[in-house]
Amino acid sequence: MSETLFIEGGRVIDPASGTDGVRTVVVRDGRIAELGERIERPRDARALDARGKWVTPGFVDVHVHLREPGQEYKETVATGARAAVAGGFTTICAMPNTKPVNDNAAVTELVLARAAAAGLARVLPVGCISRAQGGEDLAEYGELKAAGCIAVSDDGKPVASAGLMRRALEYARAFGLVVAVHEEDPGLVGKGVMHEGATSTRLGLKGIPAAAEDVMVLRDLALLELTGGRLHVQHVSTKGAVRAIRDAKRRGLAVTAEATPHHLALTDEDVAASGYDTDFKMNPPLRSAEDVQAVREGLADGTLDAIATDHAPHSSVEKDLEFDAAMNGIVGLETAFSVCLSLVRKGALAERRLVEALTIGPARAFGLQAGTLAKGAAADVAVLDADAEWLVDAARLHSKSRNTPWKGKRLPGRCLYTLVGGRIVHGEVRSER
Repeated sequence: MSETLFIEGGRVIDPASGTDGVRTVVVRDGRIAELGERIERPRDARALDARGKWVTPGFVDVHVHLREPGQEYKETVATGARAAVAGGFTTICAMPNTKPVNDNAAVTELVLARAAAAGLARVLPVGCISRAQGGEDLAEYGELKAAGCIAVSDDGKPVASAGLMRRALEYARAFGLVVAVHEEDPGLVGKGVMHEGATSTRLGLKGIPAAAEDVMVLRDLALLELTGGRLHVQHVSTKGAVRAIRDAKRRGLAVTAEATPHHLALTDEDVAASGYDTDFKMNPPLRSAEDVQAVREGLADGTLDAIATDHAPHSSVEKDLEFDAAMNGIVGLETAFSVCLSLVRKGALAERRLVEALTIGPARAFGLQAGTLAKGAAADVAVLDADAEWLVDAARLHSKSRNTPWKGKRLPGRCLYTLVGGRIVHGEVRSER
């Protein structure tokens, strides 16, 4: 007989089923066996005391860079998966811009093998839109899908050719794949390194206008309407993009979108306040306060379906440089819940909406069997202390890289336990019998 775990006394928040209240979650054979208010625990069953804590479905991140193969000095599948479960994430989607890129079955299978060996978070590979991410020829979507890819993306690069983007949407539709897009017009980006505005002018840094994102989002929504495919807009950062996606959804287009914690919490003024700290350099760049407010409102009202970290580890060799020369991106798996919980504390986001955007929202966007505590679902669970406060010590992060703008900051909320398939992969339970 398999061992059963009772997660008792916690506030269970499962937006997928509409559950929000004190419940007991019973885990058996790697699945949710029962969820109820009054469930008697047998004497021989293990118990996890969750009183005063949140119990939610394990978080789902549809946008993570794991760097393996090719850049294991920044991150590996194993270290990224370890960072994920420490942050409450049980399913993560691995972007294809590795070295070599994931445009073939061999790379897909390697990522899956590394994930299985690590035995931590579920890692779902995302294949390339174009061969070698060159933006000229489509990758072999049938091969990628058969090998285990759940979506396609050229993240890190926009699909500059409208013709190629049209074919990608049509071809991906035939294989039931979501096309996830990094939206920026290369001609408008130019050599920009931060948001174009008064702050970039004051700092003497080349700017990237919000229009660089807006025009590509509008183009791809027009192509989506033409093809009837499935489009996912990554790391939305501008007011114009939010407005365009909101309108497209009202018209019934099959578009979903994500926001990152950093684009929800930080503005271009933080670049100035940090003294040119390159941990505030990312792509898309931190935008104006007006853009940030629009992104928050878009997440709150469901225009944006998901919170995704865009976890982008880089070594000090690539970050400890002049702002112009440094690589874009930050690590985010271990701080995402805390950063977004701070928005809840400020009244910018409801608690249930926060959990929804971290669980069933991203799962539905990519058609994944995840993000719920429904009976029979995989027992992927996060137990969270929303009242905790912790100091972000970059040196103690599980990621191989340390590039976080929240280093030395105190943040609210921590993940205490993470279960994947009913197995505790983060946190130690002092069992009660």
